[in-house]
Amino acid sequence: MAKEVAGLIKLQIKGGAANPSPPVGPALGSKGINIMDFCKQFNARTQDKAGKVLPVVITYYADKSFDFVIKTPPVAIQLKELTKQKSGSAEPNRKKIAEITWDQVKVIAEDKMKDLNCFTVESAMSMVAGTARSMGISVKGDFPGNN
Repeated sequence: MAKEVAGLIKLQIKGGAANPSPPVGPALGSKGINIMDFCKQFNARTQDKAGKVLPVVITYYADKSFDFVIKTPPVAIQLKELTKQKSGSAEPNRKKIAEITWDQVKVIAEDKMKDLNCFTVESAMSMVAGTARSMGISVKGDFPGNN
C-alpha cells in the first residue's frame, strides 16, 4: 500500500551545505521531519555540486518519513555564474550589466530542460533569454531557432 502524502516543502539550499539552521531546520521541524537525517542525505547526494544553490522538493508523508528530489540550479544563478556578476541590474531596461551569446543560452537551456515546462530546446532558450533580459543581461545576435 502506498504511503499517504502529507505535503510538500520547497527549499533552495547550497549543495553539500545543508544544516539544521534556518531555512532548513524550521521548515522541516514544524512538519515533524528528522532534520539531521535530511541534512546527511542531502549533503551526501550533493557533494559534487558543492557551493551551488540547488532547489529541492521534499515530499513528506503522514508517518513522518520523507523523499526529496534535487533539481538543477535556477537560471538566474547560472547566468550570474556565467557573467561573473554578484546580482542583476537594478534597472534592467536601461542599464545592461553583461552580454552573452545564444550558444551560452543554449547550454543553460539544455541543462535546465528537464525542470522547465517546455518541449523544445528553442522554447527553453527563449525562457532563459527572458530571464537574462529581466536581469539586465543582453543576448548577442539573432535567435537561432526556426522562425
